[in-house]
Amino acid sequence: MTHRSIPVCIILTLITCGIYGIYWFVVLTDEVNTVAGDNQAPSGVVCFLLSLVTCGIYGLYWNYKQGEKLDYVKTSQGYPSSNSGILYLILSLVGFSIISFALMQNELNKFTWD
Repeated sequence: MTHRSIPVCIILTLITCGIYGIYWFVVLTDEVNTVAGDNQAPSGVVCFLLSLVTCGIYGLYWNYKQGEKLDYVKTSQGYPSSNSGILYLILSLVGFSIISFALMQNELNKFTWD
């Protein structure tokens, strides 16, 4: 797993008109699945394609599930759960998915360096 700079990811997403955001989505999915030990979960590419085909509806579900997986990892390591899935879902519903990506990346960065 790679420690990513959140400001750099956001800037690259904005500069590339979202193309880097697609890559970030795929990588976030794969890394959260790895951290959570969820080998049966769909890959990042599959999740992206499902989001594309469902016009973003699967993306809302994805945000919620990513939060649940990160909360599971936090509680398994002794940290308190924060109901991140609900926060990520609400952020996505109001159009701030990039902020939920940044929050997920922040959690992943903590796990890669602990």
